[in-house]
Amino acid sequence: MGLTKQYLRYVASAVFGLIGSQKGNIVFVTLRGEKGRYVAVPACEHVFIWDLRKGEKILILQGLKQEVTCLCPSPDGLHLAVGYDDGSIRIFSLLSGEGNVTFNGHKAGITTLKYDQLGGRLASGSKDTDIIVWDVINESGLYRLKGHKDAITQALFLREKNLLVTSGKDTVVKWWDLDTQHCFKTMVGHRTEVWGLVLVSEEKRLITGASDSELRAWDITYLQEIEDLEEPKPKKIRGSSPGVQDTLETEDGALETDGAPEDRIVSCRKAGSIMREGRDRVVNLAVDKTGRILACHGTDSVLELFCILSKEEIHKKMDKKMKKARKKAKLNSCKGEEEDPEINVEMTLQDEIQRVTNIKTSAKIKSFDLIHSPQGELKAVFLLQNNLVELYSFNPSLPTPQPVRTSRITIGGHRSDVRTLSFSSDNIAVLSASADSVKIWNRSTLQCIRTMTCEYALCSFFVPGDRQVIIGTKTGKLQLFDLASGNLLETIDAHDGALWSMSLSPDQRGFVTGGADKSVKFWDFELVKDENSTQKRLSVKQTRTLQLDEDVLYVSYSPNQKLLAVSLLDCTVKIFYVDTLKFFLSLYGHKLPVICMDISYDGALIATGSADRNVKIWGLDFGDCHKSLFAHDDSVMYLRFVPKSHLFFTAGKDHKIKQWDADRFEHIQTLEGHHQEIWCLAVSPNGDYVVSSSHDKSLRLWERTREPLILEEEREMEREAEYEESVAKEDQPAVPGEIQGDNYFAGKKTIETVKAAERIMEAIELYREETAKMKEHKAICKAAGKEVPLPTNPILMAYGNISPSAYVLEIFKGIRSSELEESLLVLPFSYVPDILTLFNEFMQLGSDVELICRCLFFLLRIHFGQITSNQMLVPVIEKLRETTISKVSQVRDVIGFNMAGLDYLKRECEAKSEVTFFADATSHLEEKKRKRKKREKLILTLT
Repeated sequence: MGLTKQYLRYVASAVFGLIGSQKGNIVFVTLRGEKGRYVAVPACEHVFIWDLRKGEKILILQGLKQEVTCLCPSPDGLHLAVGYDDGSIRIFSLLSGEGNVTFNGHKAGITTLKYDQLGGRLASGSKDTDIIVWDVINESGLYRLKGHKDAITQALFLREKNLLVTSGKDTVVKWWDLDTQHCFKTMVGHRTEVWGLVLVSEEKRLITGASDSELRAWDITYLQEIEDLEEPKPKKIRGSSPGVQDTLETEDGALETDGAPEDRIVSCRKAGSIMREGRDRVVNLAVDKTGRILACHGTDSVLELFCILSKEEIHKKMDKKMKKARKKAKLNSCKGEEEDPEINVEMTLQDEIQRVTNIKTSAKIKSFDLIHSPQGELKAVFLLQNNLVELYSFNPSLPTPQPVRTSRITIGGHRSDVRTLSFSSDNIAVLSASADSVKIWNRSTLQCIRTMTCEYALCSFFVPGDRQVIIGTKTGKLQLFDLASGNLLETIDAHDGALWSMSLSPDQRGFVTGGADKSVKFWDFELVKDENSTQKRLSVKQTRTLQLDEDVLYVSYSPNQKLLAVSLLDCTVKIFYVDTLKFFLSLYGHKLPVICMDISYDGALIATGSADRNVKIWGLDFGDCHKSLFAHDDSVMYLRFVPKSHLFFTAGKDHKIKQWDADRFEHIQTLEGHHQEIWCLAVSPNGDYVVSSSHDKSLRLWERTREPLILEEEREMEREAEYEESVAKEDQPAVPGEIQGDNYFAGKKTIETVKAAERIMEAIELYREETAKMKEHKAICKAAGKEVPLPTNPILMAYGNISPSAYVLEIFKGIRSSELEESLLVLPFSYVPDILTLFNEFMQLGSDVELICRCLFFLLRIHFGQITSNQMLVPVIEKLRETTISKVSQVRDVIGFNMAGLDYLKRECEAKSEVTFFADATSHLEEKKRKRKKREKLILTLT
């Protein structure tokens, strides 16, 4: 049986029209050794790297499906950690642009990512209230920190001590001791959510931003551990649980300590607060690399900058204050007033933290990043709410620094949502129009080739010949633009209300418009004399008007130009004869107004999409409804037939684009990619391309491939995807000693970990079969008295004729480091005895000692009871203990030897460089002497 009906698959081709999306944060990245020139911005599921100097996109870090919510560059500048909306984290190499490492541990979106000073550990905070610390080098999770009751907003590693500070929307700041993975202090001095926190003044001060206009400062003192361990521990307040701060807040907000054990490590006192100019909450609070400039912004367009003075500067300031106070006292004594014997000048927080300046951006700030340029300037880059990136620079050392906008990236996208899209007749140019501008894009290069300012656009099309475009606006005007010059040729008042829809006539001599003033107007193209030049230019003139009882939402010509379909606000579609404007049919059945419709190329069918989420397919000869399809989970926003076919696309507010067959009433495929509601789409005249626009500010191009699409297979793939999603949502496997719902490990069960566990199980089964075959073969050889050829397993042959045990090791090596523990966790115990026996074999051979130890210790930890109670495993464990200890010490010795060798080489290199340095210096000196002698000779000859 052949294929019943062949469809061709459409695939995502590109994302364009987007400069930066709103959910994530902008960061400076180092590329090609240059700092301060390149920025990484989230762009839906991808990350774009922009060159601020040229305003060009130079690299795309490809994401999968989920939106990017957080970015953090590594301290060495070679990697970028990217957090996603589903709780996964990927680490991309900025050199290759590939994401090699994936961490899965969180159940909800990532809200903060921070590297430690060396870049070896990464802390991630999420909306699921957990903090996970990841080992970047080993590519695995270290531990999970639980304690916050709401989303994490910030996490910071301390440089000197192994501590972590976190803040959350649960109004508290927590201090974690990473050696014991416990919260030893909770600061409760905030009344509202803590949105940001930074450490300044050599980590002696903590500054927090909350939902009011205060920035609170806390003095931190690090106390040494009590030396005398025999000393009895101080008593704790009754009823306070460990991990909750045993401090009482006094009237003035300063924290009163009572010698609680947590204060042995750190003690915090409120030092005061700085007032911001903004009245709303702090959105972002950050400090530059030097720790001198503190910056914060609220939900408005102003970034406030403060300078944190050094100790010397504070001393100078206090001396000046002292002198002033003494002068004042002297003047008072001269006037006969009693001289105050002691003059006290108190140091306030305002003396230590000074306001520098404000930077006002052109729109609301979503996020920012600071960097110092080598010239001493401070650069601040902003990702704004209206799809824009701006760079400001100023010199903080000047008395009154003036921020200057040095560059902005605007060409690559619209400031507001795109409401209309059209293709040119040659399939090459794409028009997109928003509330303030029309852009023309080259479809193949995705470059913006024209930008023209317009009014709020609602509909558009290319005039035949593709040299002009016409836009219909919200105020009811028609705007005619010339593409060659980019000029607005004419603005015509067409309707009194919004001009909702336009349809070009099939004979290409005119078009029809429908508006909110309850009228449909017919227009013809004409050439008029241009006042400014001798040539004629294009214009339009109105020929006829059709007055109706309701607002017109959509108009469409039939391909033979005999009928005109008009969608009205009363939920019906009326069909009129074009020549006489007589009424022909009324299509009623939708419960809400029809927002979009289209007529097929042969004029046989009309498909209507409505706000009631349904699509209805009607026959145009009798107006009978062939089928009603429940198309989307929200309003159907746009509907277009593919040229020369009865297939059509619908776009909905449920973020999806779907393709349908109007003859068989089948759903063919779903194009997923947009993260917000889709406003409109356009299908190219040859049907090979589809462009869609969404509230997430992105335009997406979809391309028709030559790959056939079989409906049964498509449904099967959808069911598989659903199953894979459900696996991740299932309960995590239980671990002895844990409460249900509690998760001790850093990872989480995903479809990848389940597949990895299945691969291990398959490998063990193959090993069992092969060892049984070996035994049989030996018995056969013994019975026959000669060597009989052994059939080899094809899988082992594919791996290069390796032994079954070596194949098991290969499978273990093939599992991602970040998924290893979770894979072993879902492995049934029946496989563990075989694995332990094999581990013993591998250990004796000394192969992959680190990996085997990691797996071994994890298995012992989770199956401790069963292993110890199994008599068969006692000898295996005994052997393992001996070999493991000896092999690990061997590996340690090798590493120690290598480190010593590297140290020696380093010293040798340094010594050599010193020698060369001295050699250079002496040659430099001799050169100087020679020049001096020459000069002296010259002077002598001159005299």
